[in-house]
Amino acid sequence: MALDQTPPLNSLGFAKAPADTRVVVAMSGGVDSSVVAAMLKDEGYDVVGVTLQLYDHGAALAKKGACCAGVDIQDARRVAEEMGFPHYVLDYENVFKDAVIDEFADSYLGGATPVPCIRCNERVKFKDLLETAKDLEADCMATGHYIQRKMGENGPELHAAADGNRDQSYFLFSTTEEQLSYLRFPLGHLPSKDDTRKLAAKYGLEVADKPDSQDICFVPNGDYAAVIRKLRPEAADPGNIVDTEGNVLAKHEGVIHYTIGQRRGLGIGGLADPLYVVRLDAERKEVVVGPKSMLATRKIPVREINWLGDEPLTSRPEWHVAVRVRSTRPPRDAILRPISATEAEVELLTAEEGVSPGQACVFYDPESTRIFGGGWIHRG
Repeated sequence: MALDQTPPLNSLGFAKAPADTRVVVAMSGGVDSSVVAAMLKDEGYDVVGVTLQLYDHGAALAKKGACCAGVDIQDARRVAEEMGFPHYVLDYENVFKDAVIDEFADSYLGGATPVPCIRCNERVKFKDLLETAKDLEADCMATGHYIQRKMGENGPELHAAADGNRDQSYFLFSTTEEQLSYLRFPLGHLPSKDDTRKLAAKYGLEVADKPDSQDICFVPNGDYAAVIRKLRPEAADPGNIVDTEGNVLAKHEGVIHYTIGQRRGLGIGGLADPLYVVRLDAERKEVVVGPKSMLATRKIPVREINWLGDEPLTSRPEWHVAVRVRSTRPPRDAILRPISATEAEVELLTAEEGVSPGQACVFYDPESTRIFGGGWIHRG
């Protein structure tokens, strides 16, 4: 009887030697993706580093605290030189503007609170860059995201990171099953960011102590208003701050300066109870304010759902899940009621404040770390 000569699976899940396994690493120039590239090269994989230039290189050079800026491209290139693997920079500026920046501006003006990092992963990194990795004949693509890919009975599953403080599942809910079969997340199991920095020091990387990026990459210093004013000048038009009955309470200098749930800076004083921004009406140039109770939401319409469960979304009338409606909030118990394969109503068991159109609603298994996907909130 012939013995099975199939080699054991390597750390990326392939039945061949690391040297025969090509992996494209998406490198932002930060410590996370740099460690992934160095670690895989150290394990003997055929590593190719790729960095995306996503917006104006000249303007980016002086900008700190964001990924994919000019200095970050140099940092990624240096890591590749130190570790001895090829590195490419791809100009995705036009793709990024069309797929991410323009929608960000339009949805903000529509009274939504967009999350462009999700669209970037969905439409650029895990779409165009992933196709580039396949063109380079890579077996898989690895990133520095803090999320886990685990093999289940029905194939790869998406799971939250071991370190809850670093978990990026909210930003990766739209990863499809097909993409998940090709992607790898080597940092998702690490207990903390300190472990990542220790690995960077172990490999002698200059980026070991580099600060984490804080801003949306094309929004310097978190100033949304300045970016949107440049893209859509009409957003800075003045208008009225009104109550829910339409009574004018004050003037404003552009709806771009306000977000749902905002209390400070409204310029309305002398009231017994504080008022909060409950709606933005860009067409009428109105900021609508009301009592805090108006911010509480139980039922949330969700569309563009990416479902990662083992059974079809519509196979049950309702699913008991936990949901996250903002990246900074913990998952809350909820009932998910499908309307179609891509639409549903989510009912929160406990009302949440500040649920905003344009944010994501991400579904979690309440019994485990698994992510069942998610969708986009389209009415508050």
